[in-house]
Amino acid sequence: MAIHTMMRGGHGTIVREMDGGTDRNEEFMRIYGFQKTTLLDYPGHVAATVFVGGCNFRCPFCHNGLLVLEPAAQPRIREEEVLSYLKKRQGILEGICVTGGEPTLQPDLAGFIRRLKGLGYLVKLDTNGSCPQVLEQLLQEGLLDYVAMDIKASPDNYATAAGLKEIDFDRIRQSIRLLMESNISYEFRTTVVKGIHTLEEFEEIGRLLQGCRAYFLQGFRESESMIGQGCQAFSAQEMEKMAELAGKYIDRVELRGIE
Repeated sequence: MAIHTMMRGGHGTIVREMDGGTDRNEEFMRIYGFQKTTLLDYPGHVAATVFVGGCNFRCPFCHNGLLVLEPAAQPRIREEEVLSYLKKRQGILEGICVTGGEPTLQPDLAGFIRRLKGLGYLVKLDTNGSCPQVLEQLLQEGLLDYVAMDIKASPDNYATAAGLKEIDFDRIRQSIRLLMESNISYEFRTTVVKGIHTLEEFEEIGRLLQGCRAYFLQGFRESESMIGQGCQAFSAQEMEKMAELAGKYIDRVELRGIE
């Protein structure tokens, strides 16, 4: 059994390789990382984080590049191993964050979350919002307690920020609307990167998200597994100006990950 470690948020995430590198239960979630305890990924809760592989975006500033570009080459964890551990941690852990990669591309996402809910856990989903039909299903079934949706950029700059030639932005709008009309906790967030974003576009993002409950501007941090090269962070002062522009339309705008 091989062991591979990925660093995220200052914590080690252990991933295990299956015998022969192949999971015999293909209908289960394709899990490539499992962080057994986190105080960061699910606001206000002691949680664990499950990392899935594969994504339909190629954001140059993504820090989980291996999960995005080469998921099949990464060691996998059996779903039953994750669920067995979580069963033992009932009453200690409060929630599970499902992240990636892009979780809504996983065929058995709803089934996996049902199994998490069956163990009594709160569930937070991290998503890029590109699959509104999946998000709608999960919301209708009451499977989600918290959603963090990435807002990559303003509409005109979205494809560039997502590392794509073009994008169907209507799907992003649908996901935004679904969350804003839901009764669950949610947040929108943008990782702010010099060379991709401009100061002025954050007023447009503010208009896009007008009336939402919370919007976070996240400071960019470089990592070894990034998809692109040459990305740089804005200063705290520059990000404060961006927050002011978005704050014309959103009551709660905060900076996150700023030193």
